[in-house]
Amino acid sequence: MKIFLTGATGYIGKRLLIQLLEEGHHVVCSVRDRKRLSLKLYQNHLEKIQIIENDFLDENSLQNIPHDIDFAYYLVHSMSSGSGNFSEKERISAENFRKALEKTSVKQVVFLTGIINEEKLSEHLQSRKNVEQALKSQKYALTCLRAGIIVGSGSASFEIIRDLVEKLPIMVAPKWLKTKCQPIAIRNVIQFLTKVIGVEKTYNQNYDIASQDVLTYKEMLLQYAEVRGLKRWIFTVPVMTPKLSSYWLYFITSTTYSLAVNLVDSMKIDVIARQNSLASDLGIHLFSYKEAINMAFDKIKQNDVLSSWYDSFTSQFHKRNVWQYLEVPEKGCFTDFRIMKVDNEELALERVFSIGGKTGWYYANFLWKIRGFLDKLIGGVGLRRGRRNQNELEAGDSVDFWRVLYANKKEKRLLLFAEMKVPGEAWLEFYIKNGELYQEATFRPLGLSGRLYWYSVLPFHGLIFNGMLRKLAGK
Repeated sequence: MKIFLTGATGYIGKRLLIQLLEEGHHVVCSVRDRKRLSLKLYQNHLEKIQIIENDFLDENSLQNIPHDIDFAYYLVHSMSSGSGNFSEKERISAENFRKALEKTSVKQVVFLTGIINEEKLSEHLQSRKNVEQALKSQKYALTCLRAGIIVGSGSASFEIIRDLVEKLPIMVAPKWLKTKCQPIAIRNVIQFLTKVIGVEKTYNQNYDIASQDVLTYKEMLLQYAEVRGLKRWIFTVPVMTPKLSSYWLYFITSTTYSLAVNLVDSMKIDVIARQNSLASDLGIHLFSYKEAINMAFDKIKQNDVLSSWYDSFTSQFHKRNVWQYLEVPEKGCFTDFRIMKVDNEELALERVFSIGGKTGWYYANFLWKIRGFLDKLIGGVGLRRGRRNQNELEAGDSVDFWRVLYANKKEKRLLLFAEMKVPGEAWLEFYIKNGELYQEATFRPLGLSGRLYWYSVLPFHGLIFNGMLRKLAGK
C-alpha cells in the first residue's frame, strides 16, 4: 500500500516509518525540509521511500502530494511551539491537510491525538479537539486514536519523569501531581497506528488508547523510582501557581519553557481513557506502566533510542531556515581555528562523534555546565537535552545546546549550530584530513552586543578549545 506520512522527522513519525517499511508499504514522507530526514535508519528500504517537502501552513506547498495514496497519517503537532497562537496554526494546518488529501484517492486518515474526555480542557487539549473536527471529511474516513501519556525511550513524558526522579531525592511539588492519567507504552502506540490501517469498522471512529493503569502523576514518579531502585519522598503543596510550576519543570528537567507551560496547563486535568475493545479486536497486548519503563531502559542500555522529543524543531527554529547555515560564513565573523595531529584517525573520529551528552566535552566540563546553566536562566535550552545516541549522530539531532547540521563519518566531518541564547550565530566544526584534526569555532555577531559577547568569552576559548582538541586528538 502507498501511505502518506506527515511528521516523519518527529518522535512518533521516525518509529512509525521504520515499522511501515518493514511491513512492506511504500511510504511518502512529508517534511518541511528534506535535509532534516536522515535515511541512515532506512538503508534497507530506500526503494520504498519517497520524500516530499510540505508546509501545511502554506497551501501552495501542498501541490506535490501524490494522487494515488491509499492511507495517510496526520502527526503534525505544535505543542512545543513558543508561539502564543499555536491553536490557530494547528487548525489552519489541519484544514489545509484535509483540502489537499481530498484531492487524492486516500481511503482513510489516521490522526494521533490526546485523550479529551473532560468538559473543561486545557488550551492544548482543546486545540487537539479542534484539529480532530477540522480533519473530518466526506471524501475519506477519519480514525482518531486518543493516546494517554506516552512512555518510551526519548518521549517527553518519560524524560521529564526521569529527570525529576533521578535528580531529586525529595520533591516539593505542585498539587497537580495528584491529577490522574493513564499512560501507554510507545510500542503499543505504534501497534495501534499500524493495525488500524484498512480496518473498516474503525472508519469515522475515535478511540482512547491507554494501558490498564490509572495513576496519579505522583504515583508515576514513585513507580519509576521503584523500578530504578531509588527511594524518593514527594510532598505536594497548593501554593504553586501555574507560572511557578512551569518554572519548576523548566529548571529541573530538560524541557523548554514553552513546553513546560503547555504541560502544566494540561496536567491540571484528569486524562482517563474510555473503555473500548480496540486492543483485543486488533490483537494488541497492553503493557503496564512499569513494563513500559523497563522497555525504555532496555533501549537506552542498548544505545538503541530511535527518536527523541529533544530532536524536534520548534517553529522558531524552522523559521530560521537553519539549513542555510550548512556553509559556514566567513565575512563579518570571528573564528577560533585550531589543528592538531592525531595518532589514530578512527579513534579520533569516534571521539568527535561521541561528543556531548554523557561523554561531555572532554575538557573543563564544569565550565560547559556553567554555560548551560546560564543559558537556562535566560530562557535557553541548556545542557540537559543530552543526545539520543552516544556514538552516532545524524543531521537534525540535538547535542546539549547544539544542533547537528551535518554529520558524515565517511567524510570525517561534523558541523554543529548553536541553539543556546547568544547575540548572533555560532558554529562548531570538526573534520579530519591527512592525519590532522581540524577544529573551528565561528561566531557571526549581531550588533555591538554580539561583539562584546565574543570578546568576553575569548579568554576561555584558549583554555576550553585547546584542551578539548588535545583530548579529541588523543594527546
